[in-house]
Amino acid sequence: MSIRPIFVVAGVGNGSGTGAATARLFAKVGYNVALIARGAAPLNTLVDEIKSTGGEAGAFPLDSVSESGSYTPSSLQNTFAAIKSRWPTSPLRVALFNAGHNVRKPFLDLTPEEIQTSMDTNIIAAFAFARQAILAFKELDIEEGGKGKRGTLLFTGATASLRGNTTTSAFAASKFGIRALAQSLAKEFGKENIHVRPISRSSMEEFAPARLNLTCRKTGSMIRIFCLNLKILRKHICIWSTKTDPLGLGNSTSVRRTRSG
Repeated sequence: MSIRPIFVVAGVGNGSGTGAATARLFAKVGYNVALIARGAAPLNTLVDEIKSTGGEAGAFPLDSVSESGSYTPSSLQNTFAAIKSRWPTSPLRVALFNAGHNVRKPFLDLTPEEIQTSMDTNIIAAFAFARQAILAFKELDIEEGGKGKRGTLLFTGATASLRGNTTTSAFAASKFGIRALAQSLAKEFGKENIHVRPISRSSMEEFAPARLNLTCRKTGSMIRIFCLNLKILRKHICIWSTKTDPLGLGNSTSVRRTRSG
């Protein structure tokens, strides 16, 4: 029996959004799925659902490793250690940071506490999650099957990653920061066969079949979430780019594409 790789997703919420839908998809194609969120209740429900369909998943609530249950560097470090302990022989191949704090207020109505919470969840936690994922990737050999990579680190994006609006100053600033982080990490670690990129519907257009993109544009919100997750999976399995520009601020210097089976 082949060893299942690990997919880690931080930010599962109540189990009805992008994080949970992506977890279901990776479980369906044979990954051990590590679910991270602040509390245990929604995680346990999703674990039971995945296992009932033949998948393998584990719940890793942050409130079990820290009193605050927050996305702090220490809680994420402890959580990644727990994931490794749960599946010691499985390689961590894909990590998705989907956690976020969305505060929408006019700029002058924002409190220092709201700004700090936004930065803690959307920026500090993203740095901490990325650090643990990249450290895990660096311990791995290049993935078998000609895909040419050690691991894939993805960050869920948003429209606010590309442009601000009247009530999104705190949220957009942090989402811009995540895109900048992804670009920097892609340039730093691409040469080590570690793939880093922010993902959103707009950034995935070039990678998805035209028919899928048309479906995503014309259907309701839940189907759009599913389409986004199909694109996330497609990006990891089918396309490996070492020197793309995640921010879209300049031309890519080189792209290598490998089609699997």
